[in-house]
Amino acid sequence: MNSRVLVLNQDSSPLMVCSVQRAFVMVYLNKSELVRPANGHRINSITQSFPMPSVIRLNRYVNAPYKGVSLTRQNVFKRDNFECQYCGTRRDLTLDHMIPSSRGGAHTWTNLVTACKRCNAKKGDFTPEEAQMTLHRKPYKPSYSLFLRDGNNPRTDWDEYLGG
Repeated sequence: MNSRVLVLNQDSSPLMVCSVQRAFVMVYLNKSELVRPANGHRINSITQSFPMPSVIRLNRYVNAPYKGVSLTRQNVFKRDNFECQYCGTRRDLTLDHMIPSSRGGAHTWTNLVTACKRCNAKKGDFTPEEAQMTLHRKPYKPSYSLFLRDGNNPRTDWDEYLGG
């Protein structure tokens, strides 16, 4: 029972992801309602059986003022699916500034990509065009709902709530 549950705010906007245990307790205590049960899975007590939650909605609105994604090393790796954006490997990963810092390149979502150490050293103090290296995917600022998804185990039952 180490699965994850999508928690929606009262207005059905995605809020967070929590454990099945926490979601079940919130439903049982009437702090939330079950929107979608996990396909065929159940939680059993000695005398009762309950549907395991996959998506729940809170009964009261929670004000979450900031729904942006922090620019961190791990979040850039997650956005780029933990693979080098030049060669596609998943080993020895680091961050690469497309426009090098020494040439005024900013530390922003649109200037940072995941690169392996080999490709980063090959690119050096050049832009990808100058180094004649092509990116697999252009860097972008991700949405909050993208980070609620689990890249390793995508949940298709959450797509309608996360806009996917």
